Amino acid sequence: MTDHAKPLAGLTVIELGTLIAGPFASRIMAEFGAEVIKIESPDGGDPLRKWRKLYEGTSLWWYVQARNKKSVTLNLKHADGREVLRRLVAGADIVVENFRPGVLEKLGLGWDALSALNPGLVMVRLSGFGQTGPMAAQPGFGAIGESMGRLRYVTGFADRPPVKTGISIGDSIAALWGVIGALMALRHREVNGGKGQVVDVALYEAVFAMMESLVPEFDVFGFVRERTGNIMPGITPSNTHTTRDGKHVAIGANGDAIFRRLMQTLGRGDLADDPALADNAGRDARRDELYAAIDAWVATHDEAEVLAALAAAEVPASRIYSVADMFADPQFLARGMLQSAKLPDGRDCRIPGIVPKLSETPGGTEWIGPALGEHNDAVLGGLGYTPAEIAALRTAGVL
Repeated sequence: MTDHAKPLAGLTVIELGTLIAGPFASRIMAEFGAEVIKIESPDGGDPLRKWRKLYEGTSLWWYVQARNKKSVTLNLKHADGREVLRRLVAGADIVVENFRPGVLEKLGLGWDALSALNPGLVMVRLSGFGQTGPMAAQPGFGAIGESMGRLRYVTGFADRPPVKTGISIGDSIAALWGVIGALMALRHREVNGGKGQVVDVALYEAVFAMMESLVPEFDVFGFVRERTGNIMPGITPSNTHTTRDGKHVAIGANGDAIFRRLMQTLGRGDLADDPALADNAGRDARRDELYAAIDAWVATHDEAEVLAALAAAEVPASRIYSVADMFADPQFLARGMLQSAKLPDGRDCRIPGIVPKLSETPGGTEWIGPALGEHNDAVLGGLGYTPAEIAALRTAGVL
């Protein structure tokens, strides 16, 4: 597939981020055709290159997070490095950055300076607490955003301390809001006179925005939602149950007709036909009774039997997938969610497929995460730097 078949072809994105939130946002843009030029420190580059499992010295996560990006090294503490960046920004559509607020301003590369160079620029700024407010200058990682945004407060069991999800979900949510904001800002630029703007995403606000009915429930009723383990609070039945062979199955039967089918599958016609259980409010009032009935049935069957019976009854259910389950699952395979790529030494490696799936202009993987500074000469040459000037920048420690 060529970039011309992708919806963001023709857009240039300058990434000034490291680790997760900023790079994930620009990764999505790169997957859908934008030219993403990732600016890295010459002294080792993005720390993600060395995070988690390393293959021949490079993180496998890096190869996914930086796919389709061009790596350019710039020492932004050097005046010549800042000049190269200014020349890049002058021809760009979007800058994505996740420095602590004020860092770019100290380098003379804040919004006022960059928008003066390029009035149509859209600047996506991801930070722990946003660009304003009393906490703006404080450092904030995804864990802090998840805690302040209340995700961790409601995650876990009531008799135990809060727990985190097994991934950096706060950073990823913020990245998605950043991409949405960038596309909205581009749409505004397109139809309302070509002016750019700042997209200000705070990690804690990105998580807070996902908290469903939290605010009005507290304001109107003084209700504070607490940790409820694996159940869906206020919506019954929706829970995880353990099978006879020690596997775990999620069952979501909170629709009225689905609930009836589930109870009939369990051999509990008395519950299926009970008028007091005909709607969610009635079921939630008797959640302990219903979950005990489901637990008892699931515990007497192996996972395969449970899933087959529920599929036949058209009751939504799933095993709790491990990554090994994913690799063997026909749905994952049919949807292209496990793509093949080659590592630098030629070894085959499976990487995640592209989301979302566009019917006419789908995204794709053109190359995996590049070597540090792999595109220095090509990108700077495109800005008009001669080979001799590039060599001089390299000698001076700019690249």
